[in-house]
Amino acid sequence: MQESLSLFDYDGEIICGVDEAGRGPLAGPVMAAAVILDPRRPIIGLRDSKKLSEAKREALAIEIKHHALAWAIAQCSEQEIDELNILQATMLAMRRAVESLSVTPTLALIDGNRCPIMSVRSEAIVKGDDKVAAISAASILAKTARDHALYELHRQYPQYALDQHKGYPTALHLERLWEHGVAPFHRKTYAPVKALLK
Repeated sequence: MQESLSLFDYDGEIICGVDEAGRGPLAGPVMAAAVILDPRRPIIGLRDSKKLSEAKREALAIEIKHHALAWAIAQCSEQEIDELNILQATMLAMRRAVESLSVTPTLALIDGNRCPIMSVRSEAIVKGDDKVAAISAASILAKTARDHALYELHRQYPQYALDQHKGYPTALHLERLWEHGVAPFHRKTYAPVKALLK
């Protein structure tokens, strides 16, 4: 994918791309990442993380961390998701990621149609993870970070097979949820989990 927006396309502003991973699952945190790419060190193969194999995402994540001017990953926990709702928790995770960058951007390009409220000016770009390289990079970091978090949960709770479904409401996950009950990592406000709690 060609980078459609370089670091300085907005009158010399410093651009960061922002994306999230994990809005749909019944379990685990929602992750967000923010990335400021270095136009002098292009990364080949950036695109929407969902269109890449896990091995390719992992390889690109290493490259992004080595070559980007700045990057940060943040999350909102299952408890925060239940307290705030998933939309607000996603916005908060995005804001945390942007505010954690070692270089302060002047404009954040957000994947989707909404922007978090934060001190940095932002612009929403629908399907931005396949249009803007910095957002693609953020989607890759968010996705790989969330996968790692779910693999860690799998080591603690192997009976839920989190390594296979990553917390999404697949037939396997729902079967294990009914069999073993609600675990601490489940989102209590999501319908299948909520139904079991009743």
